[in-house]
Amino acid sequence: MQRICVIGGSRYFGKLLVERLQATGHRVTVINRGTTGTPAGVEHLVVDRNDEASLIAALDSRTFDVVVDQVCYTPVQAAIAARAFAGRTRRYVMTSTIEVYDPATAALPAMPAGTPVPEESVDPATWLAAMDLPWHDEAYLEAHYAEGKRQAEAVLTRAGSFAFASVRSAHVLGGGAREFTGRLAHFVEHICQGTEITVHENAVPTVFIHYEELADLLLWAATATDFTGPVNACSDGLLDVRDLAAIVAAQAGREPVYRVVAAGETASPFSYDRHYAMSNTRAKELGFAFSRAIDWLPGAVDETLSGCATLATPAVQVTPAISAIPATPAT
Repeated sequence: MQRICVIGGSRYFGKLLVERLQATGHRVTVINRGTTGTPAGVEHLVVDRNDEASLIAALDSRTFDVVVDQVCYTPVQAAIAARAFAGRTRRYVMTSTIEVYDPATAALPAMPAGTPVPEESVDPATWLAAMDLPWHDEAYLEAHYAEGKRQAEAVLTRAGSFAFASVRSAHVLGGGAREFTGRLAHFVEHICQGTEITVHENAVPTVFIHYEELADLLLWAATATDFTGPVNACSDGLLDVRDLAAIVAAQAGREPVYRVVAAGETASPFSYDRHYAMSNTRAKELGFAFSRAIDWLPGAVDETLSGCATLATPAVQVTPAISAIPATPAT
């Protein structure tokens, strides 16, 4: 049994992580602003993580074996956490994102098309952190989400008072209404209604992970391994936007309707004109076993379909056109 602190942990895979930590016998403390409750038996500290003095006061004399930070978006938040948890934990795990590899958001090493991106492509030990940028401005933060995550990793990597690991998550799907971003629902609704899905002319593949698999990986990263540095978290297999739409169409019994966007026009979620699909080789070498995206995606689609009010009786049976999806792990 370990003492685990989860910052965030109020929805989606963070909430599931808290439940699984508790179910496996760990003593769990959740820190958030109190907008949602916690399971019975979980200690709940209601505090704004951005208020350093209040955070330190709420922590009081508590110490933890591991902290799992689900909601660290900026170097300022990372610096507050580094100071607040210095001497309070031996290990700190931050949930990061595939977006750190997006070449549209920073000058990153060029990767050959189709080559899965390894962790060393973005080295937090060498990344610069700028505390004086307007990280408290919501519009600025939204526009610089990837850079905020890169800089947060950089600050925590250099903290020095605890072992630090980051989990760079692929695009997370599954859970029906629990998938609060609505990206899978976008495809379900457009295909059910027969409206256009907008795609790039030469859309490139990306990687995904089921929310339960990500919760399992975070549980593993927090309690079953001592790796440090970044690790990529994605199910096996590459999918482009048409592959994803084909799976949705097959489950809905309908045909997708596509429209190719003009240069500079915004496309549907998961349509990309640039490559940054991740490699999950490091996580596998460390001992984590991934599922295949094509095995769990139909079920994730069905969960979303069941909550789609626009779904009518299927008129056409469709076979997903996913011949380009590798049958073996694409890493």
